[in-house]
Amino acid sequence: MTPQQQKVTQYLNEALVSERGLVRELQAQIAMTPRGAYRSALETHLRDTRDHADRVGSRLRDLGHGRSPIGAAVGLIETAAVQTLALGRAPIALLRGASGEEKVLKNAKDACATEALEIATYTALEELARAVGDRTTAKLAASIRADEEQMLERVLDLLPDLTAAVVASEINDDPSYDVGTTGAADTVRDIGDAAKDTAERTADATRRTARTARKVPGVARAEGQIKGAVASEGDLAVAGYDDLTADDIVARLPGLSQIELARIDSYERRHQQRTTVLNRTSALRGDEPWPGYDELTAADVKSRLADGDEDLIKTVRQYERSHKNRAGVLEATERELSNA
Repeated sequence: MTPQQQKVTQYLNEALVSERGLVRELQAQIAMTPRGAYRSALETHLRDTRDHADRVGSRLRDLGHGRSPIGAAVGLIETAAVQTLALGRAPIALLRGASGEEKVLKNAKDACATEALEIATYTALEELARAVGDRTTAKLAASIRADEEQMLERVLDLLPDLTAAVVASEINDDPSYDVGTTGAADTVRDIGDAAKDTAERTADATRRTARTARKVPGVARAEGQIKGAVASEGDLAVAGYDDLTADDIVARLPGLSQIELARIDSYERRHQQRTTVLNRTSALRGDEPWPGYDELTAADVKSRLADGDEDLIKTVRQYERSHKNRAGVLEATERELSNA
């Protein structure tokens, strides 16, 4: 795959992840929206969104995305992240706002922001595709962008009526409907269950693919960075992370794998952004002695060292001293160097 195709597939994959996440959000919003113009708009857009995901996925397959270990692993990891986010966001949509009318209005305002992001995503994809001569992808992006623009215009036109419904309900004590009668709670629960099942299946596939993909240089760090973008404190390799000082965290970093370091780096950048922590993670992040090294036990490493040359043995010694610092591995490097 050429560098131009790699960049196009990157943008296409970002669009696909966005579309898949939007499907879950639209299902939750539809569940709590009464019959009428806005619900009709959401139902139409849900059908369009599923179609968009199918078309983008088809274009990715045409370009060969997913055939490489990196593409497969990153795609699966991103999908798992989207499913995790969907699992948490659907119930939140049900709880926000004082009245049913206000819940719907807040969802509509969010929908405007989502559509603007989608428009920006496909505008960038279209321009990139044109710049590298990929007319098929450019045409696809332009078509989907037009759908997103139409949806944004439709929601904006409905905002005055949705706001008027809030005024009638909360100021004039004249509610137009009860969100409890829409079946929202049941539907949101079903969506959550479905998202959880999908996330579990995706996670299993991700683990299998990632184990193979980590044998390719750079994949481990990419995986950690993506996971860190949606990680919670409990997902980090350092227990009680949020309650620790920067010095406490820095002291625990050397024993972590490249995936764990990348996850912490991404998490730290999203939260406290402490220079001491970020500088140390940057210093520790780098290439393993060979791809997949961090996945190996000490016995596995020692077995590989027996067949390694002097340069490889020195690389392992240096990496171990900076990271896991396993006595058995370090002793094996010294022994092999003496034999060499």
